[in-house]
Amino acid sequence: MRPSLAGSLVSAGAVAALVTGLAVAPPDAVQGELQRLMYVHVPAAWTAYLCFTAVFAAGLLRLRHPRPELDRIGRAAGEVGAGLTALAIVLGMVWGRPVWGVWWTWDPRLTTTVLMLAAYVAYLLAGRLAGGRAAALAGCAGFLTVPLAHGSVLWWRALHQPPTVLSPEGRLPIAAPMLAALLVATAAFTALAAWVVARRVRSLAAAPPPPLPAPHLPVGAAR
Repeated sequence: MRPSLAGSLVSAGAVAALVTGLAVAPPDAVQGELQRLMYVHVPAAWTAYLCFTAVFAAGLLRLRHPRPELDRIGRAAGEVGAGLTALAIVLGMVWGRPVWGVWWTWDPRLTTTVLMLAAYVAYLLAGRLAGGRAAALAGCAGFLTVPLAHGSVLWWRALHQPPTVLSPEGRLPIAAPMLAALLVATAAFTALAAWVVARRVRSLAAAPPPPLPAPHLPVGAAR
């Protein structure tokens, strides 16, 4: 797909998400307009899961086939995923302040999501400081935080509500217009993340290689 066409489709998805989230979906009966944060908060978290899945897949392949393109895919997905995880955390704090009465609490979902962000950061640092194999190992190990974060609201019930869509019972405790807006926003976030990752991979491939370190010469040797 041509980059211009992909960008147009991503823009159309963003517009559709705005329309369904602001105009089609009604305000929540309890939380009112504040509930509309869900149409950004939840897709950001979901897409962060997908990005870490890409990091995990690229890492597994990298351990068997050390190819630079796998390092670039993992790094690009890790950068986008880390940003989306941070966005989900910040929006959760903004949402939680009027609902829970605090900006932050060590709720299991919040704590495990912070652990996921830390795993993303550790993966990116490993790639910069220790190379592709170390990053691949860190990415595969860090992926364990994804099921931990998602399942935390099922295993340890606290303030955070259970999953709205991916619940083990298969129930959908949400009105149809709200569900439609949530699905459209999730699709738009997924498409946007894929587009940004693809562009980042291309930019990493086009970047010049890092300079080689200068040779070490004994003290007093002629240069």
